[in-house]
Amino acid sequence: MNRRHIPDLPAPHALPPLDDRPDRLVIPARLPADLGYDAVGTSREHGERIMDCLPRVGCVFADDLRWWWIVPAGSDIGVTWPPCTSYAVGAHLADPSWTSTRPKPGPEGPRLIHAPRSGAPYTPPIPLYFLACRLSGSVPRWSLNAG
Repeated sequence: MNRRHIPDLPAPHALPPLDDRPDRLVIPARLPADLGYDAVGTSREHGERIMDCLPRVGCVFADDLRWWWIVPAGSDIGVTWPPCTSYAVGAHLADPSWTSTRPKPGPEGPRLIHAPRSGAPYTPPIPLYFLACRLSGSVPRWSLNAG
């Protein structure tokens, strides 16, 4: 069997095995993510407090250790998220809280625990950022020169 070369695709050996690929949080299809999406991970304790404080909450995923907040793609540009958070570009959980060194809470990883009834799937990143900084005792830092 002849294989055609497709220049835009990586060679098959360049792709990680399926079991080693990071999982991606998948938002409900009824919520348009026109801006793309990333995820901000917080501790469960911070997640519960943040949920109580925000005027609008988008999609939130959780397992026993982390809560993952869906934010518009690029919400890390120009800001330094506090050390207690994890930022997942494309909502790909490269270092998820259910890694093999920890007990797995369920076969599917984090589960959707909150979704808005309509509109966008996003939690507004600026209020989320300031709450995460406040809860962690971190000083908010950003740069207007980020590009």
